[in-house]
Amino acid sequence: MLICEVVADHYSIPLPLALSDSTHGTIKSFELITARVRDGSGAEGVGYTYTVGAGGAAVHAALARDLAPRVTGRDAERIEEIWHAMWWGTHYGGRGGIQSLAMSAVDIALWDLRARRQGAPLWRVLGGFDPRVPCYAGGIDLDFSLDALLRQTDENLARGFRAIKMKVGRPSLREDIERVRAMRAHLGPDFPLMVDANMRWSVDEAIRAARALVDSAPVWLEEPTIPDDVPGYVRIVREGGLPIAAGENLHTLHEFRQLIAAGGVTFPEPDVTNCGGVTVFMKVCHLAEAFNLPVTSHGAHDLTVHLLAAAPNRSYLEAHGFGLDRFIAEPLRIEAGLAIAPDRPGHGVELDWKGLETLRVS
Repeated sequence: MLICEVVADHYSIPLPLALSDSTHGTIKSFELITARVRDGSGAEGVGYTYTVGAGGAAVHAALARDLAPRVTGRDAERIEEIWHAMWWGTHYGGRGGIQSLAMSAVDIALWDLRARRQGAPLWRVLGGFDPRVPCYAGGIDLDFSLDALLRQTDENLARGFRAIKMKVGRPSLREDIERVRAMRAHLGPDFPLMVDANMRWSVDEAIRAARALVDSAPVWLEEPTIPDDVPGYVRIVREGGLPIAAGENLHTLHEFRQLIAAGGVTFPEPDVTNCGGVTVFMKVCHLAEAFNLPVTSHGAHDLTVHLLAAAPNRSYLEAHGFGLDRFIAEPLRIEAGLAIAPDRPGHGVELDWKGLETLRVS
């Protein structure tokens, strides 16, 4: 079937509660950019990407003006061909960033369309491994008081989570250490706890922080420094004493290859909405498997549960949706610490287009 139309839309989604981390500041809303790919039979696949408050208009423009004309008229089943047409057609001004976000939305829509036409859930179309995926609650909670942090944790435990992530990167390392120790005491010695610095530190600061956090035994320390410093990540892995998760800010397969091959990451962490879509996310999973590394994820849990359900080397799915759940017909189901990949055709994310219409960015 040939693609007859690509529809791009842009929305601003207010958050129910303002969130914060060590580098992005206070986040009051996020931008949702959607792609609907339709073929000649009338079938439709849906994809999306997002930003945390800036850049959405540029992503929408890249999708509508640059990618849609290159995709329209092509065979929807030739996803690799389409991916390369988008990549090389926008390469000079792209190679990541806005280009990769826009491409991701289209690629996700193409995979959704393929699975819907097969009448199968995406995780099965991708090969199928196990639809029950370990997951954790990803808190964006750096500025929460300790009491608020622990209350949020108890709420997540009541929702069925059996692993928790918290933010670090406050002005004082001592404060970070005290908060992590308090969380460890609250959860118990063996409960899976992750900590996320959101690129806050220099390499030397990250090594000092990692060594100070060792006694709290986190599953991993996430994004301790900027994503561009591959040699720095190698030092942190070797000298810090903690497993390292990183990759949510890597936008190409080649960036993942550089970090993984150098030994700078323990848990590669792609985001399907910014790395190039399902096509690249699964390649990162296979690349990590070849290096005997477990893969985790960032964002878009309703989509990503399918991808990790198809990856034998998956570790944990990150679950937080920036308030998008209220616009999804059937949000992600959590049972005893496991996210359940649905058996609905495609990725199964049915957006409330009527509800979103009130939040459209003109």
